Amino acid sequence: MKTFTPQATRLRSKRLSPVRHICLALALCVASGAALADLKVGVAMSQFDDTWLTYLREAMGAKAKAMPDGVSLQFEDARGDVVKQLSQVESFISQKVDAIIVNPVDTAATQTITKEAVAAGIPLVYVNRAPDAVQPAGVVVVASDDVKAGEMQAQYLADKLGGKGNVVILLGDLANNSTQNRTKGVKEILAKYPGIKIDQEQTGIWLRQKGMDLVNDWITQGREFNAVFSNNDEMAIGAAMALKQAGVEKGKVLIGGVDGTPDGLNAVKKGDLAVSVYQDAKGQADASVEAAVKMAHKQPVEPRLMVPYQLITAENADSFKH
Repeated sequence: MKTFTPQATRLRSKRLSPVRHICLALALCVASGAALADLKVGVAMSQFDDTWLTYLREAMGAKAKAMPDGVSLQFEDARGDVVKQLSQVESFISQKVDAIIVNPVDTAATQTITKEAVAAGIPLVYVNRAPDAVQPAGVVVVASDDVKAGEMQAQYLADKLGGKGNVVILLGDLANNSTQNRTKGVKEILAKYPGIKIDQEQTGIWLRQKGMDLVNDWITQGREFNAVFSNNDEMAIGAAMALKQAGVEKGKVLIGGVDGTPDGLNAVKKGDLAVSVYQDAKGQADASVEAAVKMAHKQPVEPRLMVPYQLITAENADSFKH
């Protein structure tokens, strides 16, 4: 039987070390290649604590994980601050990310973001909130037609009102063109019904508590209204809560929302809301991530990708989900 002295063992180890080095080098190359295959996409969100935007953000994360090429998203929260969001985008540019997705704080204040991303040659996708200005080459918008959402909500409620009554409007953030366009859609429909009068319209800045406070104030003031047109579900739910506290019978005042969040869907099912309009968070998320990846790979993408809204009533609410 052959035996090995410690010295012989050391010599054998030395003879095999080049093989080990080759294996190690190959392993490192594979690992490095996998890391390099990942696309880095910076995502600047207007705010994390918005209910619907939370679903959008989560759906974007899920889409990135499901992409075959490997896509990593770096999310940043602007907390409703235009300057902060610009700084976050500039940081993405300095990191040389492969693409940038922006959910803008203020749709009228995106010119600098666009200019800097285009100058750096980094693909830019605006999601959910479309900038007011026409976008140059290298910039894509993924959104839904907010005017259509307002029209769908208003037509349903106007029909339920029989074309008559006093109504109030809960507005979203006034700096957001979703607020402007949803309200525009509502008013374009109501203009066809001279028997429907708008008694009040004030901003609830998308918040449930603010919507509740405004409707409670109107009730306290003795204002009488037959319907509440809300720019989103959260304020609409707040309106329903205020009416319930005031002892108003469910369904006596019709309430409409927009978004079709889980809470909004549940409110429609329970009859707290007469109607909502479904904004497809997954649809927008998937389209924005796909657009960013295609642009990073120099593949063509349509400059505007519009995800359709859908009407939600008690009859079909079970078919929607985020």
